[in-house]
Amino acid sequence: MNYSYEKISSNKAKLSFVFSAEEFEEAMGKAFLKIRRSINIPGFRKGKAPRRMVEAMYGENVLYDDAINILFPDAYDAAVKEYDLFPVDQPDFSLDQIGSGKELKFSVEVYVRPDVTLGDYKGLTVEIDKQQVTDAMIDAEIARDVDKVSRTVDVEDRPVQDGDIVNLDYAGTVDGVAFDGGTAQGQTLTIGSGNFIPGFEEQMVGMALNEEKDLHVTFPTEYHAAELAGKDAVFHVKVNGIQKVEKPELDDDFAQDVSDFDTFADYRADVVKRLTERVEKNNENAAKNALVAKAVENAQVDIPQPMIDRQGDYMLQEMEMQMAYQGLRLDDYMKYMGMNRDALKAQNEPEAIRRVKNELVIDAIRKAEGIEPTEEDIEKQIAEQAERYSRDVEDFRKSLTESQKEYLKDDAAIALVLDLLMKDATINEKKPEEPEAKAEAADAEKAEEKPAEKKTRKRTTRAKKEEKTEETGEEA
Repeated sequence: MNYSYEKISSNKAKLSFVFSAEEFEEAMGKAFLKIRRSINIPGFRKGKAPRRMVEAMYGENVLYDDAINILFPDAYDAAVKEYDLFPVDQPDFSLDQIGSGKELKFSVEVYVRPDVTLGDYKGLTVEIDKQQVTDAMIDAEIARDVDKVSRTVDVEDRPVQDGDIVNLDYAGTVDGVAFDGGTAQGQTLTIGSGNFIPGFEEQMVGMALNEEKDLHVTFPTEYHAAELAGKDAVFHVKVNGIQKVEKPELDDDFAQDVSDFDTFADYRADVVKRLTERVEKNNENAAKNALVAKAVENAQVDIPQPMIDRQGDYMLQEMEMQMAYQGLRLDDYMKYMGMNRDALKAQNEPEAIRRVKNELVIDAIRKAEGIEPTEEDIEKQIAEQAERYSRDVEDFRKSLTESQKEYLKDDAAIALVLDLLMKDATINEKKPEEPEAKAEAADAEKAEEKPAEKKTRKRTTRAKKEEKTEETGEEA
């Protein structure tokens, strides 16, 4: 057996295979042994007919597919390994010659990991929206700790106020007729949360404990239940209970309850320190992302569609898992949005392309620079992952499988590539646009819309012609 390799394009390869007549005959013999038990020939017990009788009745081509399947996998794997190919799709098979006493000849074309032509990736200049620690961020961080030690207490001596937590019963009607989902008992609602239809919560302010009242509201015109959209409704409401949230004073006692600090001043200083570290890390990540985007912009790569499709499938799985953690189902989400998997995948395709390009360019830089992580680099990744999952480093290391270790090794290599991009880069802060500049940019965008649309129509027309040509087999 021998094989040869031909590069068709930057993302497609052709492998041609030739097996001697003897190799093909041996495979035909194995194919016969594989299928003979399923063949009935009059005058012979099932599975006992000789091969010549089987071929005489059914033709020797009855063995061809199995013979090829016996020879192909090992030959294909050997060729892929020798030519250092990375197939990203199933190969497209083409038979050139087959028959007893002849050499078996066939070829396959397969999409492979594409070549990347790198542009500039060192010493790049990018702009990012740099974060700053603000008083609002500090207050929000402290508010999260406040929520941890706040408590709810029953209210009986006053009516409902904004911010109260109300337990209520309600029954809704449209034109005097009850509708699905419009009735509930013992429902909990925070007044001012905006979780109910506009106007509902506002009309509950001032209601007393055990009071009943009709609330008149209008469903939004783009309500998810089309039969209720824009309709006037009446909800008969009863207040079963009122609670308010009691928050602690921001003093030394509070600091001692939520932290290891004795004074509020020390606690607040630690909050600022942690926020500063977080903001610096966010700015660093933003810079790395911008540099990768710039390096990708400067590179040339022709991504085969199967790679994009595979990334799209992975993104759907990722989305499905994230929803499952929240107790939601992807199928329910798609039904609510009026979409199917193909539509959702098409919507995600630009992001899928971006992810694939990033991966390919980062890998190309890694190879161009000969970047290989050291044991110290890998250990750093293991430690970071252990910290992320709140695990002891040693226990986490012992729990890793070989494939997980390889994954962390790749992560360490990516981190080194990002460090290389950052080394001589210039990171500038984006300046806020002046109102006039924004208006001019908007006008310019509008002015360019029509030519862009025209080009799109031309491309679409040409695509349709090409599709028609493919269907009819005619030459353009």
